[in-house]
Amino acid sequence: MEQSVVECDGRKYSALRQTLGNLPLIVVKAKKGYVACSYIDKETAEKVGDVAAFVSGVKCMDDFLKAKIRTTTTWAEDLGIREGMSVKKALEIMDIAAGE
Repeated sequence: MEQSVVECDGRKYSALRQTLGNLPLIVVKAKKGYVACSYIDKETAEKVGDVAAFVSGVKCMDDFLKAKIRTTTTWAEDLGIREGMSVKKALEIMDIAAGE
């Protein structure tokens, strides 16, 4: 699994990428939560109380960072993360919620 740091608007995030099948598994971690591709199961994230948002159809990190949120867990919704929001904005909210 490839691990790297990605930067968005001056903020740094930990990123994981692994080629699986037809699309890669991508997860970008903020201080209080993460945004992941749809290989990660929303129902499980919800059950364990994760602050998580999900995108689909991304093939590379650039696509991922330009994507719009497809769905979220209840915990992410409580922070104000919504369907259609940019990944960058969702990550920023997750950082701010952690009290920077």
